[in-house]
Amino acid sequence: MLKFLSKVRVEYNTLDPRLASCVEFLAQCNARKAKESNPNCQVLVKRRTDEQPPQITVTFVNGVEEAFDAAETSAQSIRKMILDKGQYLETEQMFREAGEQWPVIIPDEELLQEALGVKPRKAEDKK
Repeated sequence: MLKFLSKVRVEYNTLDPRLASCVEFLAQCNARKAKESNPNCQVLVKRRTDEQPPQITVTFVNGVEEAFDAAETSAQSIRKMILDKGQYLETEQMFREAGEQWPVIIPDEELLQEALGVKPRKAEDKK
């Protein structure tokens, strides 16, 4: 997960009962496997004393920053969003390195073409 990030900032009040997601996400960031995937990723913790909801802010390697309300979002959901976006970034980088246009634009007429070698479905098969 950290391999897609350059910085993680976790902010929470230690007395806030809504801090579970922050603590779990922080534990995932501090796991050996995560740290080995990107030792240059900064993981910052800010312990707050105000009533603001817990927040997790991540900065992707391409500079895009995204903030999550950790009171409303589980650590697993945040992790999944990071992995999904990271996979998109990897795909984009792969296309750019190959000298291909990004994003890939598929003409409408190609989307409507039947795939070769695929047997078309009959109307009764679709039910």
